Amino acid sequence: MTGSLDDEKSVVRIYLASSVDGFIAGPGDDLSWLPGEEDAGGLQAGGAMGFDEHLAAMGVILMGRRTWDVVLGPDGLAGPVWPYGDLPVLVATNRELEGGHGQARAVSGPIADLVAEARSVAGGQGVYLDGGDLARQGLRAGLVDEVILTVIPVVLGGGTGLFDTTVGRHQLELVGVHDGGSGMVQLQYRMASAR
Repeated sequence: MTGSLDDEKSVVRIYLASSVDGFIAGPGDDLSWLPGEEDAGGLQAGGAMGFDEHLAAMGVILMGRRTWDVVLGPDGLAGPVWPYGDLPVLVATNRELEGGHGQARAVSGPIADLVAEARSVAGGQGVYLDGGDLARQGLRAGLVDEVILTVIPVVLGGGTGLFDTTVGRHQLELVGVHDGGSGMVQLQYRMASAR
């Protein structure tokens, strides 16, 4: 990955993929448009887009419940191999977690409290803020330090949007661009106010 962002280990980082028209999931939470390991430059472990490097800098994943359900669903990213290694996973939910991964536990509360707990669990490493709703909450609250966005060359025409009008305006500083091949481009930003 060009322009590594993890100079400070305790960063809160959003790492998401988006269609060209700004969706992180298609209608019905469809993720079939995301390239997998078998695709050139796949997003998950072993791919060209730096996912392994990203995970190595993280100490915990703070994941939204909807993302958790989609990842574990029949067409989700988990498949036969858990894509997040041994990282602890805090799932923001008011419901009990059923099934899933042994490193996961439910947490609830305001976003500031969730991020504080995640930082504690991370032990000085980064916090991977995963899921559209949590990413938007983190941005609104000014808790995000970095955004890594991989743009996939597809137009979905609908689905779950990356950002919405509730997020507000945030100035970003571009610190890296990576051509992942197959038309994928990864943009690495630091929040302008974080430095």
